[in-house]
Amino acid sequence: MTTYTNKGPKPDKGKFLNFDHVTFWVGNAKQAASFYCTRMGFEPFAYRGLETGSRKVVSHAVKQGDIIFVFQSALTPHNREMGDHLVIHGDGVKDVAFSVEDCGALVERAKERKARVVKDVWEESDENGTVKFAVVATYGDTTHLFVERSKYKGIFLPGYKPSVGHDPLLSILPQTNLKFIDHVVGNQPDDSMENVADWYEKNLMFHRFWSIDDSMIHTEYSSLRSIVVTNYEETIKMPINEPAPGKRKSQIQEYVEYYGGAGVQHIALNTSNIIETVSNLRDRGMQFLVIPDSYYDNLKERLKNSPIKVEEDMDTLQKLKILIDFDDKGYLLQIFTKPAQDRPTLFLEVIQRHNHQGFGAGNFKSLFEAIELDQDARGNLVTRDVKLVED
Repeated sequence: MTTYTNKGPKPDKGKFLNFDHVTFWVGNAKQAASFYCTRMGFEPFAYRGLETGSRKVVSHAVKQGDIIFVFQSALTPHNREMGDHLVIHGDGVKDVAFSVEDCGALVERAKERKARVVKDVWEESDENGTVKFAVVATYGDTTHLFVERSKYKGIFLPGYKPSVGHDPLLSILPQTNLKFIDHVVGNQPDDSMENVADWYEKNLMFHRFWSIDDSMIHTEYSSLRSIVVTNYEETIKMPINEPAPGKRKSQIQEYVEYYGGAGVQHIALNTSNIIETVSNLRDRGMQFLVIPDSYYDNLKERLKNSPIKVEEDMDTLQKLKILIDFDDKGYLLQIFTKPAQDRPTLFLEVIQRHNHQGFGAGNFKSLFEAIELDQDARGNLVTRDVKLVED
């Protein structure tokens, strides 16, 4: 495991501020938004569709804390771009948007460095002001939308109206209190991780923050490699994963084959009270990976020799199946949902940090073993030469 301290040169123009929102392309945006509201504790936030003048695409935005997810579907029968995307990838993340300062400067620098600009800088306005946008392509069919909204005072973006209607179910369900997007993880085919990390370094002037290789992260059957890249201010963390050789198909390879290439594997959502959050998510019916009790027996032994003390009750963490990773300075708590759609692709993570900026390296083996149980149930824990998805 490697932690990097060299941020590289500070960009002289343009600035990445934070995650702005995440856009999903799905078969039924209305129903997908409802799932994330009832199961994950989001609230209806903003809407753009036929009633607001959007004739081709409908968008349902939901919000929790500073987290905004936007679910989009085609409204007309012959939207080949969205239709083809769904056939190949299924429901999943199309775009990870960044809030930025000086969108124009960021795009010009990206163009100079030969990044593929999907859509050059444009503006949209309504009665609340003007927002500048641009779109660049990253791994697979995934994109990054740049959002410069310093001259905008609306609730979200031009063209959106506040969501209307009241779901009485949401008012009686327990609050989950998720705060912000901690990181967004992208899975890559084998031998693609380095090129993707290099792309962020070259085109966006991100730098390497953390990495780990398959000598540390492996089980009896599978392993992974990972590099985390981040912006200069280290407010946007983007881990990049790839599978490494093993006896069986890793969950990274399973993702790539069912998603049809590289894409967003999971989104980590930060909370300040993971016990309360996960308890309430479970009460809402959210399903999580199952961690064996032997993990906690081993953990308790390792903590005996550690200078850090876990504040949370260990029996409660074990009951909720929350994982703990730690070093000599602090610890983090994390848990992973099962896939949020039928394909074994996108899932979610809930994370709480106590002076620890890692990504759960000490838990990867246990996480992989838990995922492998589900892979086996799906018939996908097979040798590497077996194709999981038929053409």
